[in-house]
Amino acid sequence: MTASELAQSAQSDAEPPAGLSLAQKALWLCKAGRWDASHDICEDVPDPGGAWIHAYLHREEGDMGNAAYWYHRAGKEMPATHVTLDEEWGQIAAALS
Repeated sequence: MTASELAQSAQSDAEPPAGLSLAQKALWLCKAGRWDASHDICEDVPDPGGAWIHAYLHREEGDMGNAAYWYHRAGKEMPATHVTLDEEWGQIAAALS
């Protein structure tokens, strides 16, 4: 499933489609506004992908200190302030699909 298809499903479907990887399911739940469920699942996604999703979730939450820790675990730099959450979500979804 492409990042675009995943985002569209999260906006229109009540539940994640069958057959998603754990990473895709965490991203789907995040896009669907189910932060806590996404956070719970991303902890089961193997590093560094799970750490990247975890970092993103804490960036979305506004907990930048926690986000910085998880970006480091993911081997990623925290995005510049001009990179929107939607843009980063798309980057993660494309990389982990």
